[in-house]
Amino acid sequence: MSAKAEVLSMDLPADDFHALEEKVYRTIEMLKSAREAKATAERDALRLREQLEARVEEIENLKREAMKLRKDREEVRSRVEKMMRQIEEVAAN
Repeated sequence: MSAKAEVLSMDLPADDFHALEEKVYRTIEMLKSAREAKATAERDALRLREQLEARVEEIENLKREAMKLRKDREEVRSRVEKMMRQIEEVAAN
């Protein structure tokens, strides 16, 4: 043990050393808790990203479906209008 370490150990009363030791243990526990919280947050973030990606894909599918339905509706409307004109022509004769 060096002379400096001997002086420090003699200058530090047992109560102060115990208090320091308790602070170190509390710090270790806080670090463990922080790491667990970080891991939990990372898992949650990953899960939420996956859910978001699924929702984005679902929205894109719904947009495509809506566009197809609009196109189909316009096609049906056009065909109905054509039939109505033909009926009017037949009725007029």
